[in-house]
Amino acid sequence: MKLSVVIPAHNEVGSIEATLRSLHATLQRESLAFEVVVVDDHSKDGTGELLGRLRAELPELVVVENEGPSGYGHAVRRGLEHFTGDRVAIMMADLSDDPEDLVRFNRKMDEGYDCVFGTRWSKGGKVIDYPWTKRVVNRMANNLVRLVFRLRYDDCTNAFKLFSRETILGLHPFLSPHFNLTLELPLKAIVRGYSFAVVPNSWQNRKAGESKLKIKEMGSRYFFILLYCLIEKYFSRGDFRKSPDR
Repeated sequence: MKLSVVIPAHNEVGSIEATLRSLHATLQRESLAFEVVVVDDHSKDGTGELLGRLRAELPELVVVENEGPSGYGHAVRRGLEHFTGDRVAIMMADLSDDPEDLVRFNRKMDEGYDCVFGTRWSKGGKVIDYPWTKRVVNRMANNLVRLVFRLRYDDCTNAFKLFSRETILGLHPFLSPHFNLTLELPLKAIVRGYSFAVVPNSWQNRKAGESKLKIKEMGSRYFFILLYCLIEKYFSRGDFRKSPDR
């Protein structure tokens, strides 16, 4: 069973090396077959050159250029076109996600789930240095999603998730060009009938560089995805649902 990890990277020269070394060390310790697909999203700070040097040192590292429009969603979607594993995790380049949590996610998927979603806010989850404004907006947005879709899951916008290859293929077509992809993926999986487990994970604020998430730019984009998935849930007549024999 091969594990793929997709990491979008836009101007992450201050973080990407530490992220990759920590991730590689953890997954090698677990004796997992894995690859790490880093998508260089139009970086202009030397990220691409650094990845080129690291690729010679880390054989599991695959570097892909995002040749299309820039943006978190575009970069992740590019990575999802190139992974070769049986399951794929999406993680951030700034070491905000803990590789030890990925090991736990992977073990949980071994129990037979189609997806494993992280939660930073439930019992066992942890956040370190989370900006106050983003915390307020995050909780309001996730509570709205829970209310509209009648979910118990409380962290749909958490970028850290793990999917089986079959599930990712079943979630096409992708619509989100930016961080609203973090909402599109779990809502589509839930609406389309894929099984999922929720596992607490930790999150810590970046130590270098700046956040790519701009709250003022994302509200309408998240709302669009929420409405799209709501329409699919009630009006698609099950056309996109997971087949029973799968």
